[in-house]
This record gives sequence, structure tokens and C-alpha cells, in this order.
Amino acid sequence: MVHSVSEVNRFIKGLLDHQGLLKNIAVRGEVSNFKRYPSGHCYFSIKDAQSNLKCVMFKSNASRLLFEPQNGIQVIVTGSISVYERDGVYQLYAEALVPEGKGSLAAAFEQLKEKLTAEGLFEASRKKELVPFPKKIGIVTSAAGAVLHDIYRVVKRRDPSVQLVLYPVQVQGDMAAKEISEGIRFFNTDYPVDTLIVGRGGGSMEDLWAFNEEPVVRAVAASAIPVISAVGHETDYTLCDFAADVRAATPSQAGEFAVRDRQELIQYLDSLAVRLDVIRRRWMDMKRQRLLTVVSRPVFQRPMQRLELRIQRLRELRGKLDNLRAFYMQKKKSSLNTAMQRLDMMSPVYVLRRGYGFIADEKGRSIRKISQVKKDMKLKITLIDGTFMSKVESVGQEGNDA
Repeated sequence: MVHSVSEVNRFIKGLLDHQGLLKNIAVRGEVSNFKRYPSGHCYFSIKDAQSNLKCVMFKSNASRLLFEPQNGIQVIVTGSISVYERDGVYQLYAEALVPEGKGSLAAAFEQLKEKLTAEGLFEASRKKELVPFPKKIGIVTSAAGAVLHDIYRVVKRRDPSVQLVLYPVQVQGDMAAKEISEGIRFFNTDYPVDTLIVGRGGGSMEDLWAFNEEPVVRAVAASAIPVISAVGHETDYTLCDFAADVRAATPSQAGEFAVRDRQELIQYLDSLAVRLDVIRRRWMDMKRQRLLTVVSRPVFQRPMQRLELRIQRLRELRGKLDNLRAFYMQKKKSSLNTAMQRLDMMSPVYVLRRGYGFIADEKGRSIRKISQVKKDMKLKITLIDGTFMSKVESVGQEGNDA
């Protein structure tokens, strides 16, 4: 009897499908040729040193993967082995895939952390300072948990005037990440506050997983409002902690970070007031002492004595000045008299006093030489006490007859 290829493949498939061992089998191997298609199906192989096993994970199962499988990693694949009749090959139909040595959540955590770190979302330079005196604080958490109560109790104890605004969300489950992201965006776009607290109480990694999902981490990093991450307990770390501006070990600590204690501030201000008063008193004492030192000087104790000394000194200087002035005037007067005597001796009047006369022609021109005199010339002769006219009758040279 001759069988068709389809019959053979169908028969082998039936044999494999009826093997209970192959229905829910876990196989260890190294991932090879992993590829996720646009349809959502994943095709890959797992191998060891001697053999290779083809695997397929359909979209319904692949969508539940929390990490992206990478070639070369060791994994444990759980599923069933059957034959793909069209190609006549058997393959492992994977339902779950877990990295060996750690859970899929841990692998997903490390993968996303590495990715976002490379993008710079966790850089210290991106961190914003908390508002020192907030008036409104937004809280993104569950309305039913103890987190809200802890934050409320701490904040109101430290500063009763601060207003708390809750955006209630699911903090675990399929819708948690979406709601948390929307809550962060709500405060950034629709209801501005001074500080934002995002968090929940402690739990397992699975319980806290919403705060490791990429939409939440990106929403925290993109927030224009300073964000305090308060997820879990002191030993719990999420990617939300790395993206936030401040990480609080507990929700109660988040309240302490967000609001300064009013009583501590009052005490601090009181201490500043005391210090200021001490400084003021010291300054006043210093100025008072300086004033007393100045006032105790003789010039302030006996001001008229100081003035009298100055008056006496002024009188002495005035006496010296008068003497110098008199001496200077006498010296100048003597010099003036001498100059006037010299000037007088040079004056024609001085000559006339000695018995001489001044001779001029009719036009007043001085006659100084005999050559200027002509016979019958009228001359004007000036003596010390008057003038007279004379007519020349004869002219002669010295030593000759007239």
C-alpha cells in the first residue's frame, strides 16, 4: 500500500500529539535566529552543542513576553512538540519562554534599564529641584491603599496648609501602567501642582511591575513637575525610581521630602532671630564703645581749651604776618624812593634847577647843536621858573668871535 506525503506527515503528527510527554514539555537551549514578524508571531530555534530544535510562538503567547529574547541567551521554553504538516518538520510550539538563571521580569527589567540609560533618561543632569515650599502636591496612587494615608498623615503633620490632590489609579494589573501614565500627564497638562508623588506600597517584583513599564518610566522622565518616586519599601527599586527627580524609600519619606516641617522652620527662624539680635547687640556695643572712646578725648572734654590754643596760635601767626608785611612795605618804600631819586635826576626839570635852560625853535623842536641855529632865528628859552623869546643876532663856533 502506497501513502501520500500528507498521510505520512499526518500520521507522524498524530503519534506526537498523543505523546503525553510532548504535550507540556520544558526544553533548555540557546536562542538562535530569533525574529518577531509584523503579525506578532515569533520564530526561532534553540540549540545545544549537538542539536537544533525549531520553535514558534504565536502572537497570543508572544504578547505576554515581558522581555525581548536575544540570540545567544540560555532559555527554558515550555510548550508542546508537534509536526507542521505542510513542511513535514516537527517543532516546539512555545507557550512560555524564561531566561535561565533569572526570571523574565528580571530580564525585562535589565533590558529596559539598559535601553533607557543609553537614551539618557536617568542622567543626573535631568533631575529637577523640589519646590521648597509647595502649596499643592499631586499624588498618583491607589485610593484604597495605605500609601495615601501615610503621605497625608506626614504632610499634614509637617505643614497643614499644603493641599493634597489625588489622582486614583490601579497600581498593579494590566491597566495599571496606562492609568499611572495618564495620572502623571493629567497633572502636567490639566491640573498643575508644585510637586508630584508617584508610588505604592511594597510587594513582589510582579506587584511592583507597573512602575517598571516603559510608558510609566517615560512619563516620569518627561514630567515638567518635579517627581518623587515612592514605590515599595526601602529595598525595592524600580525604573520609576531611576527616572524620578527624587527617590523616597517609603511613601512616608516621600511626604517628608515633599514638605518642610513647619515647626522646624519656625524654630529655625527663631534661632535666626536670636542670632540676629546677638549680632545687633554686639554691633551696638561696639559702636557705643567707639563713641565713648571718641567722646573721652580732650577735644570733647575741654573744647574751649582746644579753641583757645588755636586762637593763640592764630594771633601769633597774625603778629608774624604784620611784621613781615611792615618789613616788606618798608623795603619796597626804600626801593621806590631810590628809584624816584634816580628818575628825578634824569628829569629835565632837575637840570633846569641847576641853572640850565632849555632852547627850542618856534616849532618847539629842541636846539642841541650850534649848527641848528641861524642868524635872526627866534628861539624859545625855558628856565626853571618860566620861558622867554630871544632873537639870534650872530652865530659863532666855540673859540671864535660871534
